[in-house]
Amino acid sequence: MYDSLLSEFAVLGFDYGYSVSHSKALVLWEAQFGDFVNGAQVIIDQFISSAEDKWGQRNSLVMLLPHGYEGQGPEHSSARLERFLQLSARGNMQVCNPSTPASYFHLLRRQSRLQERKPLVCLTPKSLLRLPAAVSKASDLTSQRFQEIIDDVTDPEATSIRRIVLCSGKVYYDLDAYRTEQNITDVAIVRLEQLYPFAGEQLSALFRKYNKAKEVVWTQEEPRNMGAWDFSDERLTAKLARGQSLTFVGRPHSPSPATGSQKRHVAEQEALVRRSFAPLADPAA
Repeated sequence: MYDSLLSEFAVLGFDYGYSVSHSKALVLWEAQFGDFVNGAQVIIDQFISSAEDKWGQRNSLVMLLPHGYEGQGPEHSSARLERFLQLSARGNMQVCNPSTPASYFHLLRRQSRLQERKPLVCLTPKSLLRLPAAVSKASDLTSQRFQEIIDDVTDPEATSIRRIVLCSGKVYYDLDAYRTEQNITDVAIVRLEQLYPFAGEQLSALFRKYNKAKEVVWTQEEPRNMGAWDFSDERLTAKLARGQSLTFVGRPHSPSPATGSQKRHVAEQEALVRRSFAPLADPAA
């Protein structure tokens, strides 16, 4: 393990080359904050996302990018998830947002055992390192596998669910805490741990399971023009069961990834969580 010089471009370029040359090595590059990965955008665009398509040059580099709206401002919130999803096509790489220790463990284990080498973009919210709810049992690590989608862990009666809330990453814990606090029992919260490749068949089966739920909400922390929404909305809509409709909940369009005000951040976060459970006819939704 090396603490590298402060040049995302130089270090990611070196690690990419190392991963190309050492096919059996699990090479991980971690940004101090995911926002700083934009300093290495040339390496990502020219090599990591496209080298296999252009030259048949494969790698299995892992990029660990802290990403999550935690009130630390516009330079410490977003790894620009939307950029990686925009670059995702023809199975060129994996974009994942693990929300539990077990999910993270199995994701890295899967990466180290890949038969067909692909780079991995792994979003890693910093606050989950100290969140009491973000834990896994030992058996989750020893007897399971990486789950592209995590169904509602409360295992509700499917016919009692009137709404499905889809999310990815740390916002799940805010949603789950609010649901518990408000004693809401007719909403299922489902996590997408892998955003690309898109787990379409698994989602289709999940929507059929909750076929009494006519409301499907996509909740994200990012502004509407960022995050996974633009990439996922058509794909999600195509998998809905008969009679289901999809609605967006998140921050409004913005040129900046996040606000610089802690007070405003808290208000925005609380509002988007409430709207995820509010009647869709409500103008605030």
